[in-house]
Amino acid sequence: MTDLPGIVVMGASGRMGQMLVKAVEASPAARLVGALERPGHEWLGRDIGECMGGQALGCVVSDDALEAMSKAQAVIDFTAPAATIAMAELAAQARAVHVIGTTGLSDEDLAKLKPAARHATIVRAGNMSLGVNLLVQLTKKVAAALDEDFDVEVIEAHHRHKVDAPSGTALMLGEAAAEGRGVKLDRVADRGRDGITGARKRGDIGFSAIRGGDIVGEHDVLFAADGERITLRHVATDRAIFARGALKAALWGQGQKPGEYDMMDVLGL
Repeated sequence: MTDLPGIVVMGASGRMGQMLVKAVEASPAARLVGALERPGHEWLGRDIGECMGGQALGCVVSDDALEAMSKAQAVIDFTAPAATIAMAELAAQARAVHVIGTTGLSDEDLAKLKPAARHATIVRAGNMSLGVNLLVQLTKKVAAALDEDFDVEVIEAHHRHKVDAPSGTALMLGEAAAEGRGVKLDRVADRGRDGITGARKRGDIGFSAIRGGDIVGEHDVLFAADGERITLRHVATDRAIFARGALKAALWGQGQKPGEYDMMDVLGL
């Protein structure tokens, strides 16, 4: 049992954190060795299983990341940019795989991950599901096949509690469309419309964000031309797909050379 990779879950009290704890506990290929939360959190010092309303799992919620990482071969991180950057340094010191599902990372944040990737394996993706990563590949191919007579719009919907927009997955899809067209997304992205905006600019890739209720995640890539439309769609109904994908990434990363990877690498796409 103890030779199985030890996994630390960051943000263990959150929706994804709890789903990740359940995924690790259910896996015959990994063991839970740490559940981290921010200082002052009400779950600190308590067994994570009991906090989640179940049986004790023998893993106490802690805010001591350094101590948790001393026992870990991987950390799964769906938190916030500042916490992710801080964890990257600790994971690199521990030579542990760092699986990053955090969204909202800026270019400056991404640059800060590069030193850590020289010493440890980092797997980062805006979405860990197989279906979404297939959608990314399809988006790239369709964008490459169609010219700018087809306007591209990425439409995403999430629950009311999501704090960033567009979603990380929407940006992945936008990047795929831009790559398919041979352009840089930051030059053609249209991420906000309000008031008298004027006509749509030819070649732009637009983003629309919906927030409401308990929507897990819905993403459409619309290619619209005069007289016809093509829509590529992925609908997530259970966060467990993201947890399973993240755990798959953590296990895949064992034995990989230090560097930055994504779910395309994990899934062999």
